[in-house]
Amino acid sequence: MKNIRLLLLAPLVLAGSVSSPLYAAEKLTYYCSAQEDWCQLMATGFEEATGIKVNMTRKSSGETLAQLKAESSNPKGDIWWGGTGDPHLQAAEEGLLAAYESPMRGEQNDWAIKQSESAGNQTIGIYSGALGYGYNEDVLTANNLPVPACWSDLLKPEYKGHVQMANPNSSGTAYTTLATIVQLFGEDEGFEFMKGLHKNINQYTKSGSAPIKAAARGENTIGIVFMHDAVKQAASGFPIKVVAPCEGTGYEIGGMSLIKDGRNPENAQKFYDWALTADVQTRALEVNAFQVMSNKGATSSPKAPDLASIKLIDYDFKKYGSSAERKRLLKKWDDEVSVLPQ
Repeated sequence: MKNIRLLLLAPLVLAGSVSSPLYAAEKLTYYCSAQEDWCQLMATGFEEATGIKVNMTRKSSGETLAQLKAESSNPKGDIWWGGTGDPHLQAAEEGLLAAYESPMRGEQNDWAIKQSESAGNQTIGIYSGALGYGYNEDVLTANNLPVPACWSDLLKPEYKGHVQMANPNSSGTAYTTLATIVQLFGEDEGFEFMKGLHKNINQYTKSGSAPIKAAARGENTIGIVFMHDAVKQAASGFPIKVVAPCEGTGYEIGGMSLIKDGRNPENAQKFYDWALTADVQTRALEVNAFQVMSNKGATSSPKAPDLASIKLIDYDFKKYGSSAERKRLLKKWDDEVSVLPQ
């Protein structure tokens, strides 16, 4: 009887040993923190190029970092693409990512490699974009508001209820805003700025690009975002004007990272290499993504913000992407800014 049971089980054991690698080789779980249409383009593009089925989840970079932490004992994702680099750096520091050096590495701009080296090659820069804000020209005129040109302008009492930004706990864009203001003005003055800005905020959104989308629809006046997100709305025909603040501003290096102990590591590496090619990065133009891409051979849109003409601060990615500094600043913002009346 025992021998019969073993004979019955043998085909199942054999089938499991053969089918599992095949099944794994056909799929990829992909976490994306860029704009939705770009995330979809990357997913479908990779499927078409490789035949590998992509299971995509789109969340802001802060939310994705929280998900990686929650899943750390049993990782479900394979690769994380897009979103500001600071959360990627924190994830690397906290042991949530896997080191990898792509054969495409030599084609990338120096700033992308520098980002990788600062994290022990557990992440890499895939695009760059400057922080700023955009405003709806029609809404501004209808409310008889002055044209803003600087960060300090956003503190004027006439802008009360007309400014929107994301919550820095969920949004990499908003965390970059907080870190930029602290680096630009110093911590004490920077937090006084955030408190003054809080008085004029009508809503803290979950997603970093949501404020400028609301402005494009006429539901908001000024949205603090990366400038390329404002350019996207302007290019789509909305009356959005883009501002590079006069005092200077920070910038992001969008990240891509392999998730440690992901279930499909070979497919994740294939996506990683594919995503660093010039042809794939040039496809960003198909969805009006106006970032500067990491591959030196990728084509950027003439509408993309010219980083060389923008007064950029020397953003300290290593410090403000560290787990301790990020947690400290966010707690201080929670304790001293978010609790204030508006």
